[in-house]
Amino acid sequence: MREIKDLDDSAIYQQIDPQGMLNCLHEMPELCRQAWQMALEFELPHDYAEVSKVIVLGMGGSAIGGDLVRTLVDAEAKLPILVQRDYGLPALVDSQTLVIASSYSGITEETLTAFEQALATEAKKLVITTGGKLKRLAENSGIPIFTFSYKAQPRAALPFSFLPILGALQNLGFISDKSPDLAETGRVLDGLSARINETVPLSGNAAKQLAQKLYGHLPVIYGSGILSEVARRWKTQINENSKAWAFHEVFPELNHNAVVGYQFPAELASKIVVVLLRSDLLPQRVRLRYEVTSQLLEQAGVSHQTVDSEGESPLSQIMSQVLFGDYVSYYLAMLYQIDPSPVETIAYLKEQLAKG
Repeated sequence: MREIKDLDDSAIYQQIDPQGMLNCLHEMPELCRQAWQMALEFELPHDYAEVSKVIVLGMGGSAIGGDLVRTLVDAEAKLPILVQRDYGLPALVDSQTLVIASSYSGITEETLTAFEQALATEAKKLVITTGGKLKRLAENSGIPIFTFSYKAQPRAALPFSFLPILGALQNLGFISDKSPDLAETGRVLDGLSARINETVPLSGNAAKQLAQKLYGHLPVIYGSGILSEVARRWKTQINENSKAWAFHEVFPELNHNAVVGYQFPAELASKIVVVLLRSDLLPQRVRLRYEVTSQLLEQAGVSHQTVDSEGESPLSQIMSQVLFGDYVSYYLAMLYQIDPSPVETIAYLKEQLAKG
């Protein structure tokens, strides 16, 4: 293991992060405001309000927005929302389906393949992208396109894969007005960022402290309900930003299997850190499961830490956990002395697939 970097040394951020991933973290609150305003102003055909189900096509950072929407409105929306991370299109797609193809680059091959299949159906369609082949296909077919220009890694453009879908559901009348919740979310994110950004010393910076705890260990992220897909976001951000192993689990399902596996291999107990993402909006029985699971982790000798959401609304609680996790993964990248922006392994994989 390399000598650990001092997260309070401002020089390391420019040295290790030349592409400026840190700026994306700074911009997250304002990006949420911009994306929401654009979503409110984006108009869809009136007959789109007649659909009975929504399917979001996407991969990675472009798919997580659909996941967050699904968990956020699950208790409110009167229609199912599915996220398809694959080449194929589900057989249930019909004229009463809204297919949303989300790809930051517009060249994601799985999304393109599924979208091309959707073009042969009578489904209503919407595209969210910055350009590429996906945009051209939509233009040629007269399909509504939500376009944006934000130069960053797709995962850093989360507000543009999340809020346009939420806005579309609101504009079509499937969910209640989320503008008050979005306003609160902006305030919560502003305050959170002011407490965990790189200028705040380690002694008072919870995100830096958790990153140090995760350094050299295997993070396993637990979530539930509105935070179940936030746990996935933490996992993937640690994978891509920190270039590190990470996994995620979901309550209450993990209490029916994962908790039994804390014993072996015994040598792993000291190398794992479990992060429990918690919300006071979760049902009381689920919150009790967090407490008992923490006791089981303690008994097994597994280090763990609970991170609580901030804000009053489900939206602010989701996004506060997202931003906190993004900062943690960023600081962990600094500790590993690795540039958080490039994803060279994925680029290699795509090159090999292209040859095939």
